[in-house]
Amino acid sequence: MHDSFREEVGPTELYDPLIRSEIKRAAVWIGMASLVAAFIWLAQPILLIIGGIVLAAMFDGGARLLGRILPIPRGFRLTIVVLAVFGFMYWTFVFTGSELAAQAASLQAIVATQIERIGIQLEAAGFNISAEDVKGLGSQILNSVGRVTEAVTSVLGAVTNLAMMLVLGIFIAAEPRMYERGVAWMLPLAERTHFYGTAEKIGSVLRRLMAGRLLGMAVEGVGTWVLLSLGGVPMAALLGVLTGLLAFLPNIGAIISGALIILVGFSAGVDVGLYAIFVYFVVQMVDGYLIVPMVAKRAVDLAPALVLGAQILFGALFGILGLALADPIIAMIKVALERQSERNEARGIREGP
Repeated sequence: MHDSFREEVGPTELYDPLIRSEIKRAAVWIGMASLVAAFIWLAQPILLIIGGIVLAAMFDGGARLLGRILPIPRGFRLTIVVLAVFGFMYWTFVFTGSELAAQAASLQAIVATQIERIGIQLEAAGFNISAEDVKGLGSQILNSVGRVTEAVTSVLGAVTNLAMMLVLGIFIAAEPRMYERGVAWMLPLAERTHFYGTAEKIGSVLRRLMAGRLLGMAVEGVGTWVLLSLGGVPMAALLGVLTGLLAFLPNIGAIISGALIILVGFSAGVDVGLYAIFVYFVVQMVDGYLIVPMVAKRAVDLAPALVLGAQILFGALFGILGLALADPIIAMIKVALERQSERNEARGIREGP
């Protein structure tokens, strides 16, 4: 009876080609789902690592720039740059901390008062909206910077994250080749040349992008501070510092800083408010028509809508840290895709039709 029929391969026999093929497909999908879940779960540490890489590019760029005027070893130049950064942070917190803290204490009250006044004027003009509605909307706009975790929103968490990124950036900037070789070691030999070229291109783009960003922050911060002080706008120092810091966030930063400048300006009168609007547009025109085009020619050219869309997405997913790093991340992704496209094109030319 047993010899009258032929045994067939069962579903548990892994040497069956069909079974092995289906298992491989399932493993690929399970692996992709696991990577997505791991990325979401580890989003904040990953962003901290990316932030460290961005800071490393800034330190390395400063050391390279310093090398044009100081022919000393790179380690000494990097040390000078790092000490200068910490010195500037110390000066900002110590010498301007008391003045800025006093101004910041009254900034929130002024903004809330101005938003409530706008609501009263809209209600008086016949709009079907109350002052409380406008006040609530303003509070939502100021508070809705994304799904931010407790560690990021708290001052202690923000300082801790910044410290970790600074330490990570210093280590990477000190020995960038060592970390590149470490990553390349995990890749096949045939992929390492392409990886080194891509890493070099990404580093160059990040250095130029961050150099332009720092230049824009300095121009907007100092320019706003000086011009608002000349016009008698209240809290000119605080608004200048906030404008400079928010300039690190293209598009969104300019909108937030402009709203603050205009609200504070009109709190001192209509003439001062109009002057604050004038200052805001002058500073933004200098940055938008002089600095940004100059940087875009020497770095990666990112479309404004692409940057804004990435900021909205990263801000909603990862909070303020994702919002700040959206621009560099998009730049790195674009460089990697361009390099892969060039590689595919070169392969197509070699292989022919």
